[in-house]
Amino acid sequence: MTSALLAGFGLGLSLIVAIGAQNLFVLRQGIRREHALAVAAVCAVSDAALIALGVSGLGFVLHSAPWLVTAVRWAGFAFLLCYGVLAARRALRRSGEALVVDGADAPAAPARETAHPRRDGQRDAPSRHECPVSPDAGAAAAVAAPAPAVAVAAPARLLPVLATCLALTWLNPHVYLDTVFLLGSVASTHGADRWWFAAGAATASVVWFFALALGARYLGRWLATPRAWRILDGVIAVVMIAIAVSLVWPA
Repeated sequence: MTSALLAGFGLGLSLIVAIGAQNLFVLRQGIRREHALAVAAVCAVSDAALIALGVSGLGFVLHSAPWLVTAVRWAGFAFLLCYGVLAARRALRRSGEALVVDGADAPAAPARETAHPRRDGQRDAPSRHECPVSPDAGAAAAVAAPAPAVAVAAPARLLPVLATCLALTWLNPHVYLDTVFLLGSVASTHGADRWWFAAGAATASVVWFFALALGARYLGRWLATPRAWRILDGVIAVVMIAIAVSLVWPA
């Protein structure tokens, strides 16, 4: 039992720790701090479901119906290509969005006092180097102050984020190759302990996705500028388009 559990954990972790569409999406949501735990939970539950299907023998069913794998392959190609193009558009924009790491803006500089307090509680008159400013003039200046040039990234809604996560998971044929076919085949070699092997592989998915989602939060300080996000979106675009092409490119 223990050997099958550890074997499943090791193999599952070795397969999932790789740069791919799913991991990049979890990383991006973790850095943005947008529904990162929900995305990690969806990925972990999806992997556990696919592993269970592979151990139960669905891999042999899919092997006998190659047209189903072909349909998923082309659907995944279309989705990943669209996602990569959108990421490329974000990377090519000159004006981008900034990430507020701590959830609050930087504190404003303290205003210079126009009168200095004295020890006796009275206030001195303004010096000759200072110009007295009326409250109305200060309010008008505050209204006329220009808005910051960089826009703060608006948080995305939960349902679209989860829908994208599900599409990246279930429309990627590589996920079926790793979880349904490979893990299912290796699990069958453990005989009666195959479900312990599946439990170890599913545990590896839980550990990896939640560690990735929570660990990515600490990268926000280095990605708090529009240029950094353009670079990250450029990397995402290259990886997504490369994976999409690899799905349909002849071997």
